[in-house]
Amino acid sequence: MVRLAYTETLKRGERTSQLSWEEIHLLLSTTDLEEKQNLWDAADRVRKEWIGPEVHLRAVVEFSNYCQRNCLYCGLRKANQTLHRYRMSHREILETSIRAKEFGFQTIVLQSGEDPFYTGERIEELILAIKRETQMAIALSVGERSAKDYSAWRTAGGDRYLLKFETSSRSLFHQLRPGCKLEERIFCLQKLRQLGFEVASGNIVGLPGQTLSDLVNDILLFQKYDFDMIGIGPFISHPQTPLGSSPNGSLDLTLCVLAITRLLTRNTHLPATTAIRILSPDGCEAALAAGANILMLDFTPSIYRQHYEIYPGKGTHSIALNELPAFLASIGRKIGQGVGSRKELLKNIRDGMDQKFKNP
Repeated sequence: MVRLAYTETLKRGERTSQLSWEEIHLLLSTTDLEEKQNLWDAADRVRKEWIGPEVHLRAVVEFSNYCQRNCLYCGLRKANQTLHRYRMSHREILETSIRAKEFGFQTIVLQSGEDPFYTGERIEELILAIKRETQMAIALSVGERSAKDYSAWRTAGGDRYLLKFETSSRSLFHQLRPGCKLEERIFCLQKLRQLGFEVASGNIVGLPGQTLSDLVNDILLFQKYDFDMIGIGPFISHPQTPLGSSPNGSLDLTLCVLAITRLLTRNTHLPATTAIRILSPDGCEAALAAGANILMLDFTPSIYRQHYEIYPGKGTHSIALNELPAFLASIGRKIGQGVGSRKELLKNIRDGMDQKFKNP
């Protein structure tokens, strides 16, 4: 049975995008399926109003699975001696980016573990070459680096940067990422914004030791920093990590975090993450119906893809590009045009509001 307090809170969130800590906790803590569905539907309406039917595609190239970190939840952790390690060459990365452009992608995401082999200069050369050959928007996801590197990459033509904070709980962050500090990650995110990057962050839902209160704080942190994209995915346990025996995160709870984030951030890009698709064969559709508007498609060459195993099955749940138009049309959506930057989206929203004002 849907509670009156829940309904009133949900309506306020949809109408104003402003909710208190207690109100977010109320929405997030529901166990009632009808209440959850009402939340997902409200997020879908907000997505429709602020973003429209377009689903923007990103081609992800995971060019190295070496990592100097030992995060307790990640299969790429340095201590995992069972993982076949690889590094793509400059030429391989460039050729893969060119093929992605030929397939119609407008954005390339260069992602890796925190691998010091790829120095600031090497990545700068990659950005320059990809820009020269493809003119694509370039997003980077290579972890915490120096302000000097970030600045050089931005000058070279880097457009976006993805750096998930994973959890806003300092104690949990320090526990799960030995030798790392949440404060340093937030500093990096702030520096990236100052340099003019479109900044993406995100969290993991269902981490061992995580509470609903932690997730409420995650959502408020999303809203505070007004990230341009927010990746929200469930925890998937990896057998070669210290958390290998822990249960996976909940699909429903992940969708609720996603939906509330849509209510509070309005036009932020929200991907239907691969981890969601691993939890359920219908996970992609469910996420798109709960506020998501981005699909990150794995464009890593097949000889490497299976080895970028952050969690089991990651390299085997890619979406067939040729099936996407029909799939999206079946749920009232379509592939987005252009580079899909949030700045571009904000301009379209402003133009649309101006037009409404002129022609009420």
